[in-house]
Amino acid sequence: MADGRDTFVVVANRLPVDEVITESGREWRRSPGGLVTALHPILAAHRGHWVGWAGSTGPAPKPFELDGIHLHPVPLSEQEFADYYEGQSNATIWPLYHDAVETPVFHRHWRDAYREVNRRFAEATDRVAPAGASVWVQDYQLQLVPAMLRERRPDLRIGFFLHIPFPPVELFMQLPQREEIIRGLLGADLVGFQSPLAANNFLHLAHHLLGARRRGATVEKDGRTVRAGAFPVSIDIEELETLAADPAVRNRAAEIRSELGEPKTLILGVDRLDYTKGIQQRLQAYHELLIDGRLTTPETVLVQVATPSRERVEHYARLRENVEREVGRINGEFGRVGAPAVHYLHQSYERSELAALYLAADVMAVTPLRDGMNLVAKEYVAARADLGGALVLSEFAGAARELRQAYMCNPHDIDSIKDAIMRAIEADPSESAKRMNAMRRYLRAHGGRHWAAEFLSALEAAPSQPEEPAGRGTTRAEQGEPSPAPAPAGAGG
Repeated sequence: MADGRDTFVVVANRLPVDEVITESGREWRRSPGGLVTALHPILAAHRGHWVGWAGSTGPAPKPFELDGIHLHPVPLSEQEFADYYEGQSNATIWPLYHDAVETPVFHRHWRDAYREVNRRFAEATDRVAPAGASVWVQDYQLQLVPAMLRERRPDLRIGFFLHIPFPPVELFMQLPQREEIIRGLLGADLVGFQSPLAANNFLHLAHHLLGARRRGATVEKDGRTVRAGAFPVSIDIEELETLAADPAVRNRAAEIRSELGEPKTLILGVDRLDYTKGIQQRLQAYHELLIDGRLTTPETVLVQVATPSRERVEHYARLRENVEREVGRINGEFGRVGAPAVHYLHQSYERSELAALYLAADVMAVTPLRDGMNLVAKEYVAARADLGGALVLSEFAGAARELRQAYMCNPHDIDSIKDAIMRAIEADPSESAKRMNAMRRYLRAHGGRHWAAEFLSALEAAPSQPEEPAGRGTTRAEQGEPSPAPAPAGAGG
């Protein structure tokens, strides 16, 4: 990335802040999360810009600055939130990209809203991006932005990163908006994915759908060269280590085990309440282990944290009912007064409480049916500087390609989950410690800031693109000119 200041723009569905109402009025506080942690130092060093939605529908707040970052809110109406975000993003694209674990829903008015909101994000970025800036667009909600922005601002260097899986050709071809999505991504100079297979899927689709000429890890289309590659996202291991070493957190971990009745084995699950996370399959596996007598209560306890998520979307409301029904069934059969077999917590937790849970857990069960990465698995490993605990990990989580010493399972096979849990419980402590140590070494060498730096270095090295004949010393907004509307792309159905 260029060394000058004020030359870096992040574009994401959400701004990296949360609104807090205090006695003195509205305040903005920096959000927790891996993306914010990884990008904040770069943004602050360059007095960069972040374009995103502020989190509430209606008129957007005025632009403001926080922690050295210029924040530019983009407005969303209540109807746009329902159609663009809950609809096209999370009821169409999300399930399709996660191997259609739930059946995607297709509506034309959702696609229209998705296109319109993406255009609004592109327009907002056009207004704030300095000449020659590097722009990094984030994730599946904004896949049309790169091409829309490219048409307005050919002077920009544009990167795109997809945090979730990118599906194989056979699945992607179901999408009515398929050509428009690929055209949108081809507006970037560099398109990043969590895995090499996802990058290959994109390159193949660019050739198959649009006739782009493929050369290794690049495709050529309309005189431009676009590179695709794998850049697995990670976490700030030092932050988790510091938190886990805090005496208050360690004391809280001991309290948790005491409150649970000092079980011999504490199994932990921490997930968003999402159908991709395999929570139902995990509960079924635990239930069968109790039925089989391979585990017993109260010697074994399962704590399942299920953070509320997208509860207005039908798939998610149905999932919550199913999970809570299964928890009730297990506790009805194997719980005792004051000692349930499953402690189900449908709420969000502070980072310090999560760190205490990580320290308290003998087995961390991360069993998504499909996941781009899954940072919970990495957080558990980062927190276990004591080399205690064991990680059970789905083969279909992106993290499985990196945390190879975990106890792997196929989450679509209940017997595989059961066997992985038992292998983790029954392993010799020295063997589990060796596995944990190897995974921690890997995370130290591949942290969240390493991920951001690697992507941005690759973006800087991406092939230079042809620019407009006229110089682009100022943005269109600075010239007092309106930005041209993009040519309509084929939306399908």
